[in-house]
Amino acid sequence: MPRSQSRREFGHSKEFDLKNGSNATALVTRDHGVTLVGGGDLPPGDLELALALAPGLVGVDGGAAAALKAGRMPDAVIGDFDSIDSETMARIAPERLHKIAEQDSTDFDKALRHVAAPILIAVGFGGARVDHELAAYHSLVRRPERRCVMLTGSDLVFAAPSGITLDLPPGTRVSLFPMSAVRGRSEGLRWPIKGLDFHPATRIGTSNEAVAPRQVLAFDGPGMLVILPRSALDRVAAALRG
Repeated sequence: MPRSQSRREFGHSKEFDLKNGSNATALVTRDHGVTLVGGGDLPPGDLELALALAPGLVGVDGGAAAALKAGRMPDAVIGDFDSIDSETMARIAPERLHKIAEQDSTDFDKALRHVAAPILIAVGFGGARVDHELAAYHSLVRRPERRCVMLTGSDLVFAAPSGITLDLPPGTRVSLFPMSAVRGRSEGLRWPIKGLDFHPATRIGTSNEAVAPRQVLAFDGPGMLVILPRSALDRVAAALRG
């Protein structure tokens, strides 16, 4: 069956203002947040934490099994289906299964480009394999129009939009890690970033610190990852929604 015939939308059909009309290929569209669950390390409590802010649920290939194990039926499953077993597939309605066979992108990237929501929270994409985790970071900066926060270890990671205002408590660690050449400016950080040429091979910005109740970050293009303690999740999700 052609993919255009098998497309289903779950939830509301509201269109979001996403870069370059990318909502046209959305398989799942929600006017509230969506949690993406992968097949990597999923610490206890992470799925529930994500769902509290992003109640929609999409299993990313083998992540569907993790969702079912937690007692949650995914609204949809997206991936090339090389990591999902037949028993898991049999428990999910066929119209919720969206196989994307191309091998030029990861399953996480497939999910990012086919799920439209004001905020995405990704769990189960870190910890198991370093190469998979690095590939997930690559997808975050490749799809900056998808406002996605990834939980991993004790931290959260998201691709910085062109501008964002945060209200982190003074003393909060604010780490910046460039995935490409990028410049920016900041307010409210101990070490301002204006005038710095960031690049993954030459200059990074880890272990900076909030020193004022309000922090402003602005960048001249995509490519910067922001790494914060996961205690900042509520504040980050609110800022990205805004």
